[in-house]
Amino acid sequence: MFSFFKGNSITTSELQAKLETKPEVIDVREKNEFASGHIPSAKNIPLSKVTSYTKKGEEVVYVICQSGMRSRQAVKKLKAKGIDAINVKGGMSAWRGAVRGGKL
Repeated sequence: MFSFFKGNSITTSELQAKLETKPEVIDVREKNEFASGHIPSAKNIPLSKVTSYTKKGEEVVYVICQSGMRSRQAVKKLKAKGIDAINVKGGMSAWRGAVRGGKL
């Protein structure tokens, strides 16, 4: 079932280890979800707007949402645009690292 995404996803702990290198992280949840808590370096680009995203450079973009479902959809859309994107499995539900926000 997930073989299509094999190699196109990482775990939240793998992403956490990569944060030292300051990768680009896109959070595709809605603004109110993002405001309730997100990875400090993440940019909020809701799934409905992800097709308007443009990438400078060749670096990989890591895509996260709440559970991993919307981010998988976003990765598919970004790859169709030629952007190297990787899904973060489990999303913010599985994230155990630092979080910014939480105030609404």
